[in-house]
Amino acid sequence: MSERDPLGASTHPGPGEQRNPAPLDERERRQLALTRRFGTTGSLLLAVGAIGAGAAPVDNPVSGMRLIGLPARMPTVAMACAWLGMLMIVTAWLWLGRFAAPGRPRRLSRPQLGRTVVMWALPLAVAPPLFSRDMYAYLAQSAVAASGADPYQVGPDAALGVDHPLTANVPNIWRDTPAPYGPLFLMLGRVVALVVGNDVVFGVLAWRTIMIASLVLAIWAIPRLAARCGVHPSGALWLTAANPLVLFHVVSGMHNEALLLGMMLAGLELGLRLRGTLGLTVGGVIIVIAGAVKPPAFIALGFFGIQLVRRRGGGMLDLVRTAALLTVILLATMAVITQVSTWGLGWMETFDVPNRIKTWLAPMTALGMFGGGGVSMLLGLGNHTDAMLSITKVVGYAGSALVCLWLLWLSFRDRIRPLTGLGITLGAVALLGPVLHPWYLLWALAPLAVSTTDSRIRGSIIGISAVVALLVPPTGMAYVLRAYMIPFAVIAALVAFGLILLLLRGRSPGLPWTRGERVPTGS
Repeated sequence: MSERDPLGASTHPGPGEQRNPAPLDERERRQLALTRRFGTTGSLLLAVGAIGAGAAPVDNPVSGMRLIGLPARMPTVAMACAWLGMLMIVTAWLWLGRFAAPGRPRRLSRPQLGRTVVMWALPLAVAPPLFSRDMYAYLAQSAVAASGADPYQVGPDAALGVDHPLTANVPNIWRDTPAPYGPLFLMLGRVVALVVGNDVVFGVLAWRTIMIASLVLAIWAIPRLAARCGVHPSGALWLTAANPLVLFHVVSGMHNEALLLGMMLAGLELGLRLRGTLGLTVGGVIIVIAGAVKPPAFIALGFFGIQLVRRRGGGMLDLVRTAALLTVILLATMAVITQVSTWGLGWMETFDVPNRIKTWLAPMTALGMFGGGGVSMLLGLGNHTDAMLSITKVVGYAGSALVCLWLLWLSFRDRIRPLTGLGITLGAVALLGPVLHPWYLLWALAPLAVSTTDSRIRGSIIGISAVVALLVPPTGMAYVLRAYMIPFAVIAALVAFGLILLLLRGRSPGLPWTRGERVPTGS
């Protein structure tokens, strides 16, 4: 077991890590170059496919253009290109992991990894959005906030009107619902709305710039947090910044998980870098700000406090004192944000708004729908889906709370690293919640990537990321005739993908290793 300080971070690398691994040899550099080109080609194909198979606005600006609008006139071909690009990016990411795996005597450097991420992300950063239409909801809700209406009382339909260009791009289910976002996110959106007005394209570009800047902030914090835990920075960055879930749902899909992760991780790093009351205050305030964008970030406040207590070697009294100070910071910061927003406490009643969607991807919702609408109907007891969903939702919330409390206690007792506990807790919150989207998994991804090289956790992250990245179609919308278009597009993409792999047989790096040290169970 590696030596650790009271914080729980390794002062020396564990048996799965080396302090200064050697650079890649000539053969590995050739394989890295092949991996880069393979992933970049996939990203370019996905970007081209986005023109015809992405989440385009109602008034598509490329419609009618001779060359650039061609994919929009061939949607099945565009979708096939998009699926092929997705397969190539996921595969390239797995190949890249071979050079970032724990225990390797030679490993790619952070600059090598950074250049690779930029090459893969750049085409998606300038292409139309993919996988989701949430960014149009961001624009509409921001316009509601800028109009003077209370976004926690009315939806875009009532505040802006049905014929408003921003309302027209919002999915029907969200047009008449209040905003489900935190007050700070809408305050930022209000500024964006005042700058871009009703220009959908300009608005999308503005939000994408904000999300990418937040991702850069997270990338700044990730290697530093990883070094605190004895995890090689390149391995942590590979699992996070280069992950297909990040490329697909942050760079392309522009979900506000980027803001959550950027500020939460920066708050953790700055809070640990600064000492004493200053570190506790700065880190606490930034983490609360992240929670004011999306509430799961509030959970990080507890594990941040545990880290500070452990670093000082404190006991129960120190824990109570730190918890009290962080509670004051939480209440004071949220009071200021609420006062400045001018919307009062209405945001506290809207965090359940996303639960209007019933998705089989959420285990608790799937259980409720199966039990209340499936088994109950088969037994002749009638349809009790709503009642079962109410029960499973409460059970899921209770389970998340118990997991959080248990891992906070284990972290305090020095049985698990606090950042590992944070990652597992956020994963439980996502999986046990009534709604689960692929980008919710990003909550847990970064804390786990920076805090452990445990082979079980690492292997789970790799497998789940690779599979979930391919679950969401690129359209992000109700596609016309998609019942037959998607199967044909997927089949064409698989055939092309198989032929490409056949041409590269014997030249690819292979799959990543997952061997590493186990999660520490004590000091």
